[in-house]
Amino acid sequence: MKSKLDKILYWFELAVYDMETARAMLKTRRYLYVGFMCHQVIEKSLKAYYWYRKGAEPPYSHNLLLLAGKSGIDPVMTDEQRKLLYTLMPLNIKTRYPDDKEMLLKSLTYNRCRSIVKETEDLKKWIKKQLLL
Repeated sequence: MKSKLDKILYWFELAVYDMETARAMLKTRRYLYVGFMCHQVIEKSLKAYYWYRKGAEPPYSHNLLLLAGKSGIDPVMTDEQRKLLYTLMPLNIKTRYPDDKEMLLKSLTYNRCRSIVKETEDLKKWIKKQLLL
């Protein structure tokens, strides 16, 4: 049986891997996947935090707001950090099930994706500090 620390590290190491993938997608201008991977980074970081705080399996959900709330991190998040959750949530769904790929691609410019990657990296680092790792 894996320890609580093993579970925390498992989720956070996946988040780090996904962050590298988001950067690779930005570099190769695969914009549809930048937002998706950034969503994955924060989802997995929040699941690591859930393990840290609750010592139990996190909810089986991709809803970042739910994960932030249930993990207990939401009250200490800034408005900017919460805003990123709202930005990332639809990108997870729209990337998986793009009704209008061309319209989505128009909204995902290099500069917008670069900003999303930077904000995601910042939030991931902040969550890691909360984990005291």
